[in-house]
Amino acid sequence: MWETLGTVRDLGRLQEIASVLIRNGFGDLVRRIGLADVLERAGRLLHWGDDTQRTPLTAPMRVRRAMEELGPTFVKLGQVLATRVDLFPAEWIAEFSELQNAVPALPYAQIREQLERDVGGDPAQVFAWLDEVPMAAASLAQAHRARLHDGREVVLKVRRPGIRDVVEADLRLLARLAEIIEARLPDLRRYRPADVVQQFTTSLRRELDFAAECRNAERIARDFSGRTDILIPSVHWQWTCESLNVQDFVDGIAGRDLAAVDAAGLDRRQLAQRGADIVLKMVLQDGCFHADPHPGNIIYLRDGRIGVIDFGMIGTLSESRRFQVAQLLHGLVEQEPEQVADILLDWAGGVAVDEGRLQQDISQFVDRYRGVPLKDLRIGLMLTDITLLLRSYNLMLPADLALMIKAFLTLEGMGRQLDPEFDMASAARPFLEQVVLQRYAPRALLKRGRRSLLGMLDLAGELPRDLRRLVQAARRGRLQIKVETNALKGFGDQVNQAANRLVVGIVTAALIIGSSIVMHSVGGLSSRWLLVLGVGGFIGAGLCGVWILFSIWRSGRRR
Repeated sequence: MWETLGTVRDLGRLQEIASVLIRNGFGDLVRRIGLADVLERAGRLLHWGDDTQRTPLTAPMRVRRAMEELGPTFVKLGQVLATRVDLFPAEWIAEFSELQNAVPALPYAQIREQLERDVGGDPAQVFAWLDEVPMAAASLAQAHRARLHDGREVVLKVRRPGIRDVVEADLRLLARLAEIIEARLPDLRRYRPADVVQQFTTSLRRELDFAAECRNAERIARDFSGRTDILIPSVHWQWTCESLNVQDFVDGIAGRDLAAVDAAGLDRRQLAQRGADIVLKMVLQDGCFHADPHPGNIIYLRDGRIGVIDFGMIGTLSESRRFQVAQLLHGLVEQEPEQVADILLDWAGGVAVDEGRLQQDISQFVDRYRGVPLKDLRIGLMLTDITLLLRSYNLMLPADLALMIKAFLTLEGMGRQLDPEFDMASAARPFLEQVVLQRYAPRALLKRGRRSLLGMLDLAGELPRDLRRLVQAARRGRLQIKVETNALKGFGDQVNQAANRLVVGIVTAALIIGSSIVMHSVGGLSSRWLLVLGVGGFIGAGLCGVWILFSIWRSGRRR
């Protein structure tokens, strides 16, 4: 399957990927997916060496190290996998979460030409001041501080030159790798590699477009218009484009620097409550949320406001999905297992599952929290346990819900770092109630009723024409009813094959018996023709026997 890759560049990257996997102890995986064979046929021989680690490392640690070696695309893939708490156990999520974007920055001389094209002139003239030493560097971009001629401080997020070509080559290889894993490694199929790669491809291509990131920021800023407790930096569109993002500089305390928070005299409890209010509003009220609210993207301003930056990865939830989330959390908090089970089965998307057993397991899970005070409930932990339960049934959450759960987990973790008594269940309760009230508000009911009525009227209007076409097709003899029964078709094919083999076997036996009788009767003038007939019969029987054996071998290969 690798042979269809069309460029030498992809083969070179394949060799690099295979070498990194071998160095990190995954030589057997390289062999099983056929990477070694295709590279050796292409003349790119691998130096296998010893593919075992000198220092004992767990599988999650080795995967994380391999991703770090493989560069930006795979680091980003690990960060996306860190959101899939429904697919991976806690130890894998912990390692994926350790993947950092921090990489050595490029010298300013290497990005200057691209920066000149993006801003339409010499950056030294466009900006009153530009720091050629980057303030931060990541796998896809690096950031430089600058000052406008009106005195405002800005940040230039510059995409690394040539990074898109590298990412696109890696995405092609990942898509092919996912196909091969699903075809050749059944034990890894439950991780849904093709679905994960598709989600990742969409996310990464969106993240490479810095203009789209700025549109995300402005969308969320509009949702918080009128609020004074949050700061989302303004975008300077005259210079912003696909490969350059220019936004106001946010001067404050990094989210992970709690010592500086204390030194500035900020109220930790108030910051935790304010941060929870911001994220819960995004998720449950607006349906558009920052999907990666880790401490690096949160800045505490000295006046008590919270700055939010880097909107490259966002999640969206429809109104109906937000209502389902509210019902799920309400069912967990209020100990209503039937409600929780119904929602999880709906999210499973029709996958066959033992509903009775699932509901019993959910009842036992919910019962563990019976009588626990609201302030002692850990929403993030409860959602994690729910995903563990789903994983035991080989059920997978939709991608938007996986991002939401990861956001909840990050929020609760940051809240408890700021305030050990942080109570997320109480913080979420007003938003859950508001979602339910909005769902059944008169205006919402009227809107859904009008939409349903219009749909029924459209159906009624189209019904006469559809019936006329149906009758005309029946009159012309073109009406066909097609019933697909794949299981019965497969069974019928097997019966047909078995019957064919049985008939050929009977013919073979008859040829052998008949030829034996003929050969026994050889004598007189007709002996020559009887001999030919007998030998021909044996040859025919031999060919029939070979056909039967080949047919059995081929059917075994197909299975």
